[in-house]
Amino acid sequence: QVQLVESGGGLVQAGGSLRLSCAASGRTFSSYAMGWFRQAPGKEREFVAAINSNGKNTYYADSVKGRFTISRDNAKNTVYLQMNSLKPEDTAVYYCAAHPFVTRRGSWDYWGQGTQVTVSS
Repeated sequence: QVQLVESGGGLVQAGGSLRLSCAASGRTFSSYAMGWFRQAPGKEREFVAAINSNGKNTYYADSVKGRFTISRDNAKNTVYLQMNSLKPEDTAVYYCAAHPFVTRRGSWDYWGQGTQVTVSS
């Protein structure tokens, strides 16, 4: 069982930056791929970024490539999402997720409660 708690969301102006954090419980964090998904009002949840268990491979949605960076610290059981050059269309609830392997599909095993990110124009 893995429990995930996100933090770092908030309100930011377009062009600004935020860093999301996701703290995981359990001693098996380093064996899981970690990902970030987001869901805007009236839209389906979508893949944002993912990182494999050892942190050597990262994956991004085209819409955030070059602006967002995912990273992890296995010693701290934490995954991060650094978001730069934010746009109003990045406004959504952001969810952290854990799964045995990376997939862009939303069928990950464990999910956090979500953190709101709002980008004003």
